[in-house]
Formats: sequence, structure tokens, C-alpha cells
Amino acid sequence: MGAQKSIHAGKAKIDVNVDFTHKLCASLMLPTLRSSGSPFSLVIGSLCIKHPNLFGGSEKLDVSWDKGLYDSNVLVAYRRPRPEWLAQQSFVLQHSLSPEIGIHGIPVNNFSRSGSGGINLSRLSVGMDLKEPASSKWSSTTSIKFEHVRPLNDDGRAISRDFDGFPLTCSGNPHDSMVVLKQESQFAKANDNSFFHFNLQIEQGIPVFSKWIIFNRFKFVASKGIKLGPAFLLTRLTGGSIVGDMAPYQAFSIGGIGSVRGYGEGAVGSGRSCLVANSELTLPLNKMLEGAIFLDCGTDLRSGHLVPGNPALRQGKPGSGVGLGYGLRFKSQFGHFQVDYAINAFQQRTLYFGLSNLPS
Repeated sequence: MGAQKSIHAGKAKIDVNVDFTHKLCASLMLPTLRSSGSPFSLVIGSLCIKHPNLFGGSEKLDVSWDKGLYDSNVLVAYRRPRPEWLAQQSFVLQHSLSPEIGIHGIPVNNFSRSGSGGINLSRLSVGMDLKEPASSKWSSTTSIKFEHVRPLNDDGRAISRDFDGFPLTCSGNPHDSMVVLKQESQFAKANDNSFFHFNLQIEQGIPVFSKWIIFNRFKFVASKGIKLGPAFLLTRLTGGSIVGDMAPYQAFSIGGIGSVRGYGEGAVGSGRSCLVANSELTLPLNKMLEGAIFLDCGTDLRSGHLVPGNPALRQGKPGSGVGLGYGLRFKSQFGHFQVDYAINAFQQRTLYFGLSNLPS
């Protein structure tokens, strides 16, 4: 239940998308994170402005704004044309605001839901992306960005400690600043019967000033899909670790849709390291509908106590968990949707609505 509109203004294109479906889903299954001040807060939508030839030399400008129930994201990207054999440059400015549920959310209903911990993250980043020319199977992107992170309470005021008095930032100040060098490499291989995807991200905090964060963080995602007659088996393995300086919001959170279903977001645990495995078998029921059974499991590799303030222990998170269940996949001209019914190790059942995100 929404509306989409595209407007052409000269050479620029403006896409507007307003969606009211989230209000319905929220009333059916989601716990209230905070009180809503106005009807506008129950609307999600996006605004995108694109200009393909900003200064007459094929320079591209993309401006996008996305609003969720409790989060928002503004992105401005400027791209200059370069020969195909050279890395493509993009200058990026981004600001996001979102509730910090994965680390400081409060598990409820036997870890099947995560309520608000009253902490939100405001992130501002400015930098440059260099996308290397893609080979037949490999592609890579290098970026260097300045990042400024501020924890906020639900009233929008800057805070430096959580409700238990533990620091929310690495510096102990109301904000953290860092320069991050990031390398992302992707490998993709596919044929009529199977596919394999591999993504590796490595981030390095550069010590420009003595109080700025110095760290090394890596994360990998490996996905494999195989046809088994009319059925399709999809498996995914996700892992990562961080060494050096660390703020609690940099921890890996485990649990929720896209991680271990049957648990709320981050309700399994949060740690300096993580390992999550997903497997899903889908079987077509008709042209638009598929049935699915799945099994998810994840662990913080006993690294939860290494996160500053040990938020996972204070919230009683188990550190590892298993979820299994079944669901439906709907394919339509409006997109792909999924409904999942999962049960966790505490025999608590959870119903999920949303976009299908396992195959990525």
C-alpha cells in the first residue's frame, strides 16, 4: 500500500516513493520501540534525485533520502567520468540516524524480540570511493572516509553512557571520530544449476590524531546455491572479527532476520567476533509462491566479554543460538516478499514479515 512517482525536470530525474505497508506490519508483529509523535512517523518512503550530466561533462549527481519508522539516511554522491580501464571515482557524503538495537537492545519474550535500549546512532561520513574495473568474476572497491559517530537518546540529545553508566564511545566523549580505509572484494560465479558468491570487507582505522580510533575489522560472506530438481538449496556463512580500539557499536550483533531467525535483532549475542550459518530449502508451489524450510545458527565465539562494557552479559544474551522454521516467498511485480515462522532454542516462536534478504 504505497505510491510511486517519477518526475523529469530537464535532464534530472526525481523518484518519489511513499509506503504505508510498514504501518500495517508494525501493528501486526512488531513491539513498540518508542511512542510515535505524529502520523508522519508511521510512514516510510524515499526520495531520489538523479542528474546524468551536471556540468556538461557527463558528471553524475545522485541525492537520495530514505525514511523508516525509526531511522533515516541521506546520501549525496558525485561521480566524474573516467576511462573504463581506470578506477571510477565517487565523492560521497552520507548521514544516517538509526536506533542501536543490535548491541544495546533489550531481549524480551525469551529472546524472540528486542526492545529499544533508548540509544540511537547518528553517523556522518565524508570520503571517496574508487571502484576498480571488474574482471569476469572479481570486482573490488576501495574507499577512504572520515566518520563522526554520536550516540543520542530518544529525545535527540547527545549521550556518552548507557543506562548502567558504561561508555557508549571508545573515546569516552559524546562522539567518536575516525578515518577509515576500506577494501571490499567480491567474487561471483553462476551457471544454470548453481551459483557462488563471496564478499570480503577489510576496514583499517588510521590514527590521524592520538584520540582517534585505531582498529582493524574484517567481515566475510560466502553464499552457495544449488538446484535439487524443482527445489533450490541455499547456504550462507558469515563471519568477522575486530582487533584494536573498539566502541560497543562496532561489535558484531547476532540474531534476527538475515542472521539467526527465531531471535530478535542482536538477541543471540554481540562480540568482537562472530560466525553465522544459514541454510534454506525452497520449493515452488506455483508461479508466484514458494514454500521454504530453514535452519540458522550463530555464535559470538565467546568474545562477548571483550566488548567494552560487556552489554551482552548485562542483558543476559546466551552468546549462541539456533533457529529453525518454515515460510512462504511471494514474487510479484511489486517486489519479493517473505513470511517466516521460526522457533528458537528457548521454544519461543516468532513471525517475520519483510523483504527476502537471504540470497545476497
